Amino acid sequence: MNNSLTRLDPFTLIDDVFRTMRTPGVDPAQRQSGFVPPVDAHRDGEDLLLRADLPGIDPEKDVSVELTGRTLTVSGERRSETEADGLREVRYGSFSRTITLPSEVSEDAITADYESGVLTVRVAGVYAQEQPRKIEVSSSGRQKTLDS
Repeated sequence: MNNSLTRLDPFTLIDDVFRTMRTPGVDPAQRQSGFVPPVDAHRDGEDLLLRADLPGIDPEKDVSVELTGRTLTVSGERRSETEADGLREVRYGSFSRTITLPSEVSEDAITADYESGVLTVRVAGVYAQEQPRKIEVSSSGRQKTLDS
């Protein structure tokens, strides 16, 4: 007789639906594998700042940050420490999150730090060349005049 407990949590299902809508770029096979870490990526001056929630992961063994052209990829795996039967609400498995940078940068421009379960990746100067350009607006043809 199998004594494993499985609990269906409706709030987890709702969270999955909203996360699916917010992250359309995540591979559906990855979603089914169980673990898709939430990521925040935003502009900080001329830098891109990416934060990923990765609690319970050994960053030196289980996390990789790679740059290929303009593509920044954070990947890794959250491993289960036990294979015992019982209630399991924590998700485990491999993950990969990819962001396309607005311009190419050198590998030296990227730093990664892991503290308190949060991976922070900074891409220095990726927005430095991004300057607003003024576009001239022209009118086509006729100008209307008012008759008195």
